[in-house]
Amino acid sequence: MAQGTARRHRVVIVGAGFGGLFAAKALRRADVDITLINGTAYHLFQPLLYQVATGILSEGEIAPPIREILKRQRNVDVKLGWVTDVDVAAKKVLVSAPGIDYTVEYDTLVVGAGASQSYFGNDGFADHAPGMKSIDDALELRARIFGAFELADLHEDPAERERWMTFVVVGAGPTGVEMAGQIAELAHRNLPGQYKHIDPRRARVILIDAVDAVLKTFGDRLSTRALRQLHLLGVEVELETKVVGVDATGIDVDTPRGRERISSMTKMWAAGVAAPPLAGKLAAAAGVKTDRAGRILVEPDCTLPGHPEIFAVGDMMALDNLPGVAQVAIQSGRHAADQIKRRLAGRETGQKFTYFDKGSMATISRFHAVASIGKVHVSGFVGWLMWLAVHLLYLVGFKNRVTAVLHWFVSFLGRGRAERVATFQQAYARAAVREYGDPFARGRVSTGPDAPK
Repeated sequence: MAQGTARRHRVVIVGAGFGGLFAAKALRRADVDITLINGTAYHLFQPLLYQVATGILSEGEIAPPIREILKRQRNVDVKLGWVTDVDVAAKKVLVSAPGIDYTVEYDTLVVGAGASQSYFGNDGFADHAPGMKSIDDALELRARIFGAFELADLHEDPAERERWMTFVVVGAGPTGVEMAGQIAELAHRNLPGQYKHIDPRRARVILIDAVDAVLKTFGDRLSTRALRQLHLLGVEVELETKVVGVDATGIDVDTPRGRERISSMTKMWAAGVAAPPLAGKLAAAAGVKTDRAGRILVEPDCTLPGHPEIFAVGDMMALDNLPGVAQVAIQSGRHAADQIKRRLAGRETGQKFTYFDKGSMATISRFHAVASIGKVHVSGFVGWLMWLAVHLLYLVGFKNRVTAVLHWFVSFLGRGRAERVATFQQAYARAAVREYGDPFARGRVSTGPDAPK
């Protein structure tokens, strides 16, 4: 910086999900320098992860590079890394990236680090029932789902074959319903005729939840319609059923009938979300409270109590019982950006964040979805068309929209799945990382002459 030149206001945005990305874009003409820090180099369109897991879309179509999205925005510096802590007094964030740690100073901080999968205190379940929060999760599930059919085709023991052809989805919210519906379509529509020793149509798809309805937040009418469509697809729905154990070969549940065991080699978890560990660290550093899910209790304008320079947006914040959906993140990210611009312009700030509910949608099968938008509740083909239009609208990038439409054409009008490639590494990488740890972390600790090469 040249002598006498005033330093521009520094905005650090943590997370390139919907909240962080839309906050950055809303500041494109502001007189600020933005540092956008994210643990991956891409923006993830999380609502379509289940389509990556079931072979409809590739990961690139729902995860465009952040640098490509923001390449024309000159006031943004994109950095790779996970923010591990916040020094509120010094106004800086501590960041860890593969092989390197660094700090970034801020004048205003916007934290939108998303949410993590919650296993309700049973984190060991994750070893055998991956969640649906990242590209790694989706690719692992793809490898497990398609690999299950391949291994079932090799077994001659009927019990072993049935175990490989039983798929259990935990959680009857939108993600769980969409996953169960797509696995059922895969088994009944896409894969028959491709195996010599098994009939994929004999696969069991079981959807489990402790609540008493599927898509409970959509209302009784749409919930009933969704349940009916799941039954037509052959999905076995077990409600008021609590998971009490998960291991490599099955899942233990408490049902109204008593405790039971379901033998299954392929389980997936779509029940419950929690704030990431960063939320707790930031709350502790700022001396503020969190709710039961670990989200930060914020002021009406999305700032932390006593810290008007720090905003928490999206899944990081607890405000007015707002749901953890993309629209909340988008709108709160834009609200934070607007507050920053008003503050720099010397205008009054502290306006309450007002959420405009644009509704909820979930696909059950091809050409069938449910949509709840205000007082409008539709299902079937009309709901599916609405789902299609909304998801195309929010997919980032023209190229991604075009390729997604092509793959939807192949999957929904034809009988193919464009993305069936699954590797051994995808299926077992989680176990390897857990067993051997982070090689970069090991390298930082073991740097002496006797360190492994």
